[in-house]
Amino acid sequence: MFEDQFAYDHKTSFDIREVVQRPKGNALVREFTYASPFSRRAAYLVSPEIRPQEPLAAILYVHWYEPESPDSNRTQFLDEAVQLAGRGVTSLLIETMWSDRDWFIKRTQAEDQQNTIEQVVELRQAMDILLAEPGVDPDRFVYVGHDFGAMYGVLMGSVDPRPSAYVLMAGTPRFSDWYLYYPRLDGEARQAFIEAFTPFDPISRVSNLAPAPVLFQFGEDDFHVPVDRGQEFYAASGEPKEANWYHAGHGLNQQAAIDRVKWLARQLKLTEDQ
Repeated sequence: MFEDQFAYDHKTSFDIREVVQRPKGNALVREFTYASPFSRRAAYLVSPEIRPQEPLAAILYVHWYEPESPDSNRTQFLDEAVQLAGRGVTSLLIETMWSDRDWFIKRTQAEDQQNTIEQVVELRQAMDILLAEPGVDPDRFVYVGHDFGAMYGVLMGSVDPRPSAYVLMAGTPRFSDWYLYYPRLDGEARQAFIEAFTPFDPISRVSNLAPAPVLFQFGEDDFHVPVDRGQEFYAASGEPKEANWYHAGHGLNQQAAIDRVKWLARQLKLTEDQ
């Protein structure tokens, strides 16, 4: 079965090693590293500084890849996670294979499929870590991903339906849309790559997220995700769904962040800011 490619040992120790804890706003930010079967990753866990009596909602945030941007890493959503901690949310912000700024030019297309499988396993393990946190309500759990974070979130959710909702920011429908930027392939080699990735492509998997609600966020001036690709991606998803378009490029804008927090608050039934 397709899902069998992403199997892993749920009983394996994460060998969590604490780095530091510090208060930030109404939140406690805990930094640690943990082991996956393939690498050692760093993460932030952001929780309310004062734990409420009621169960906590949860968000797994997965960042974008933009090597020229200072937030092309697990810091991307840190301020948003701190803001939501004041409303009863625990968030996990993780490293990925694209946290390395040189990742894209160091990778090879021969490795892309195996790397894809390994990244999905790491996302599943990140869910294990987050949902094991004391007081977290597994029925109020949203996945938020930008760029590759959105694409891999779709693939992960199609084989592991634990998130109750998804925010997919500026993702493209097919891995080949981006993996063929570099190195270039032509002719039969190019077509073979596209066909090999078709079962993994977000557009092939996104309907499997239903009935979890999905919010898509796209930029109207996104070089990497032209409008027609975004519309195609949205059309392939199941219900319920919503798409918001912004006068912005691939990084989206502040209005997208405002709309996202409002949508998350509705999905997670959050309290007002403490």
